[in-house]
Parts: sequence; structure tokens; C-alpha cells
Amino acid sequence: MATSSKLLAVASKDGVSINEHFGHATQFRIYEVSLNGCRFVENREVAHYCHGQTGDQSAMAGILETIKDCAAVFVARIGDGPTSKLAAIGVTAVAEYPYAAIEESLLDYARKTLSEAQ
Repeated sequence: MATSSKLLAVASKDGVSINEHFGHATQFRIYEVSLNGCRFVENREVAHYCHGQTGDQSAMAGILETIKDCAAVFVARIGDGPTSKLAAIGVTAVAEYPYAAIEESLLDYARKTLSEAQ
């Protein structure tokens, strides 16, 4: 992977838009994103985290392990607890693109974050 690209995880039910809550995801779609484009890499399966008002901590540990190499995770919604746990491992929770198209959202985010980093 080029130094000017990053891996981004997406919670999506349909593979088209960012339309799943973090705690409801059973998989994350992984993309490699740079200023030049966006490429789907793989699907990564995870255990369902949210169970009403409580979260399954072993499922959370599995999710963190599964996406720890990603710079950010894109979700329709996410709570403060999971956001903090992700931040602790260096993964940014991004909920600013709910229900938007995946590739356009990732490219917009890359333009903002990769250009700031250079």
C-alpha cells in the first residue's frame, strides 16, 4: 500500500451506502483509499456487538482486533463508548456521512485528511 493511502472500514448492509449502525454490523467492508481513488479490498466478518442498551464486550474486542489496521470506520451511527474504544487504538469513528454513497464519501474524507497530512 502506498504511503499516501489508508485503509478505511465501512458498515454497510448493501455495499452501496454507509447505512449500518456500528453496533449492528456483522461485517465491515475494507477499502484502500488515496487521493487518486478508492478500491474495495475485502469483507471482514465480526460478531454482532449491540444487544439493546448493552454491548457484548467480547464482540467489541473482536471488532477492535478486526479493524485495528484501518485509519477510520464509517458508520451511520455510533455511541460514545465505542467511539472512545476505537480512538484508543488509533481508529477514527466517522458518522458524518450517514446513508451516503460509500466511494464518494471515502474519497471526500481522503481529500480532507490526506491533504492535511501532507
